[in-house]
This record gives sequence, C-alpha cells and structure tokens, in this order.
Amino acid sequence: MEWLINLFTATDGVAHTVLLLAAVISVGVVLGNVKIGGISLGVTWILFAGILAGHIGFTANDTLLTFLQDFGLVLFVFGIGLQVGPGFFDNFGRGGVRLNMLAIAVIALNIIVMFACYLLFFDHNNFNLAMMTGTLFGAVTNTPGLGAANEAIQAISDRVEGLANIEIANGYACAYPLAVLGIIFSTLFIRFLCRISVSDEEKELERLETANPQETPHAMALRADNAYISGRTILELTDFLKRNFVVSRMFRGDELVLPNSKTVITKGDELYVVCAESDAEAIKAFIGPETHRNFEDSQTDKMQMVSKKVVVTNPKVNGKTLGNMHFSSIYGVNITRITRQGMNFFASKNHHFHIGDKVTVVGPEANVKRVTELLGNAAKRLDHPNIVTIFIGIFLGIIVGQIPINLPNMPVAMKLGVAGGPLIVAILIGRYGHLLKLVTYTSNSANLMLREIGLSLFLACVGIKAGGNFVDTIVAGDGLKYVLFGFLITIIPILIVGPFARWRYKANYFTIMGLVAGTYTDPAALAFANASCTREAPALAYSTVYPLSMFLRILTAQLIILLGCG
Repeated sequence: MEWLINLFTATDGVAHTVLLLAAVISVGVVLGNVKIGGISLGVTWILFAGILAGHIGFTANDTLLTFLQDFGLVLFVFGIGLQVGPGFFDNFGRGGVRLNMLAIAVIALNIIVMFACYLLFFDHNNFNLAMMTGTLFGAVTNTPGLGAANEAIQAISDRVEGLANIEIANGYACAYPLAVLGIIFSTLFIRFLCRISVSDEEKELERLETANPQETPHAMALRADNAYISGRTILELTDFLKRNFVVSRMFRGDELVLPNSKTVITKGDELYVVCAESDAEAIKAFIGPETHRNFEDSQTDKMQMVSKKVVVTNPKVNGKTLGNMHFSSIYGVNITRITRQGMNFFASKNHHFHIGDKVTVVGPEANVKRVTELLGNAAKRLDHPNIVTIFIGIFLGIIVGQIPINLPNMPVAMKLGVAGGPLIVAILIGRYGHLLKLVTYTSNSANLMLREIGLSLFLACVGIKAGGNFVDTIVAGDGLKYVLFGFLITIIPILIVGPFARWRYKANYFTIMGLVAGTYTDPAALAFANASCTREAPALAYSTVYPLSMFLRILTAQLIILLGCG
C-alpha cells in the first residue's frame, strides 16, 4: 500500500498533481449543482474545495500549480473572446453605447467603494490594499480580474517587500458568496424602490418590439403596378430605392421565372419579395400592392423549384460577402434568409459569410444542389473545433499580453498579461479572422468545454495555494471585514446606477437586470433575470456590456495593484 500513500503525499509527482486537481474539481462541480432557493455558486465551489484541500495539506508543487493556474486562465478568457467577438463591435451601434457607459459607471463605483473602505477602515499598507483588491473581484464575481491582479503582484513582488506571499484569493473567497446574493437582491430592491410592475415592463417590451421591428426577413407577394419600374432591372430598382431586397421568384402571366439582378421587370409581373421587416412598407409602396398568388405552391412547378437550408462549412467561403458570390447571375439561385447562432438576418449583399451560418437557398433543384456543394453543408465538420485557430490565437494573445505599456508614475511597465492579451486577440479573431483565412467557428458545446476546463483549472489551483492561510485570515485576520466590505462593494453601485438608469433614461427593468448581470459578469444573475422575463431583454443587455466589462475588470485589476502597491 506504500505506492498508494505516495500517490497522495508525493507533492512533486505529476500523477499526484493530476489526482489532486481531479478530486478538487470533481467535488467542486458536484457541490456547484446544489441550489438553495434556486441560487447556486456554480463552479466557484471548486475554489472552496481547493481551499479545503490546501488547508488540510493536500497540495502540490507550487510552480506546477502556478503554471496550470495561468494556462487555465488563458483557455477561459480566450473562449470568452471567441464567443463574443463576432458581435462585439456591433453592440456599440444598436443603442449599446448608453448601456456600456452605465456599465463603466458601475465599474468605477465598485473601485471607489473599495478604496473608501480601504482608506477608512484599514491601515494603509500594501498587504491590506492587495487583499481588498481580491475582495473587490470577489464582490464583482469576476475571476479573470483576480487572475490579472495576481499576475500584477508577481510582476512587482521582487521590488515591493511583503507582496510575494500574499494570497488575495482569500479576500476573493470571502466576498464571493454574498456577492451572488447581493446582486440578485439589489435588483429586486430596485423593483421595490422604483415601484416597478413586472407585467407592465413585459408589455412595454412587446410594444417596443412592435414599434421597432428587428431586421428579420419578411416575405410578401407583390404585383408590379408602378409604371416607373417597368423596363428596369431588379438591380436598378434596389439602387434607386436604396433598400436591400431579393426577388426570389416571379410570375409573368402564368410563366414561373427565376429572376436575377439583371432580370427586367414589366408592369403586371407578380414578384415574391424577401426584405427586412422595417423596409417592407416602403418596398410595397414602390413596387405595388400585395397579390394573392401562392408562391409556395409554385415550387411544384415543372421547373422543380426547391427551397433548402444549407450550412456554410466550406472554409473558402468564410468571410466572403453575399454580393461578391453572384449566386443569382452565376448559379441561378437566390439566398433569401441567413441564420447565425439562432438569430435570423435578411440576406443583404454586404453580409459576410461565417462558418456555421445557415442559409436558405431558392432555385431549380439542380442549381441548389451545386450551391450546396459550394457552401459545404457538411454539418459534421462543425463538430470538430479548429484547433489551429485556437492555438494561433493563444500564441498571438500571449505576445500581445507581454507588450510593455509605459504609463506615468508606474513602477513597472503595465502589460495586458495572460488574461488581457488573449481576450483582446480572441475578440479580434472572432470578428476579423476571416480576413486572415482563419476559421473561427466553434460549436457552443466546444466553446463551453474550453472555458469550463480553463476556469476549473484556474479556480482549483488558486484555491489550493490559498488554502493554507484561509482559516487564519477568517479567524485571526480581517476575514469578516472582507465579507462585509465585499457586500458593500457589490450592492452600492447597483443601487446607484440602477435607479439612475430607470429615472433618467426610462430603462426597462429587465434591461437593467441584464446590465447588472453583464457588468458583474455573473451567469447566476443572468439566469435569475431570464427566469423573470419571457423575452430576450436581459440576455441582450448582458451580451452588450459583458465584453467591455470583462476587459475593464482585467485592466483595472492591474492598475490598482501597480499604482497602489508599486
């Protein structure tokens, strides 16, 4: 049995380290599935399982744990960047500027409250500031920020006495549990404070959606009655009207015609038009009234017209625009609808194809078959993640993260580090990777697996390393202060910005809930918000502010340590 004892006690062995991490992560995940009042701390239980292991002496080589901790953080933030990258810049063009400004205000208030607690109730030294920094990121439930702060401490530990042995994860662990509850109860208090009716908020969302239709496809059958359009091509009509629309099929008398951009329209033609909902009325007024022709039945015509959904899997198509593909003129088919990650888009000529897009192709069966082969339609390929893109991105992210940024009064050059660099590169690759011929598509399950493995490794290693001093911090140290002040850091900014957004901008309550969850990067708060609303307002607000909030949390973590402790 000596071999078994050595397996559990030989801290320098690889087998021992893997065994330790597997045990800690397994226990943490099991505990994370336990819900109390519908609320769970999720994978954060891994941190507490690691603290327990470290406290009882079940630990491993510190250098190896540090490597696995940082590598896990890289995987986690890179997965986040790939997920949010395609829509990151678009978020600032759909009313997202205001939401992101409110998010910045919350982040600034979090830091202000943290410094107020530090200056009023602690001795002003590097140890207390570093521990309050850990408390800050537990209070805002932001794990990458904790990683960035840890990295900044290591960068200046050889220059600043006493920093090398500080485990700020203890402050993080003290603040985190109440933070999850504080976020949810603060949003509930906003509802009480502002006297908000949930049913009225739902009705308001429905009214706004009706008044401001999204750019989703709208199909209609129209009769060309406008004398102006007679004798002109479809391309001339779209250029004149300055609105994108597709004429996928048309009848000239009883003859079914598959038009393309050069097809000439004559008065009396019946057109099957697909356009954005917001353009539908203008296009109808320009072309002519709706007709009762049933174009769906026309697919049984002798031309054997078909409509087929095709998945884009051919890397050669990745990044090309619909207008440059010339489907109508070359292939004799029309692309009428595009679906990406469950969202429907109108097929405008400026649309960029991405691997994983699902498109609706309309045309003769033989032509549709050729286009299907062109686009790929090999759905099984999507089950295999593009490992090359992931590791090229990580390679570039590490380089970007190590670029020194010299700022005034900074003891050492600031770096984006292993958290910020990969995050920025992943966002850029997710949005512009097609320009470099990089296929950035990963299925939701593959992306989630990448993130969860990375986060689990990070939390387990941080917990194991912090476990040795955790009980002393709580019992003999300032642990209760970290709990209390962490709670204040959590709730005060929400109770200021939430009512302000309501009273100043008339923000919908469910949008405020999503804003808070996204700014605190807290999936538990988002799940609570989604369960409270039948519409997508919380998720949309969450996704709008999440990327910028994540970046600012990582950046401010380093600034606090480098400027405050350096």
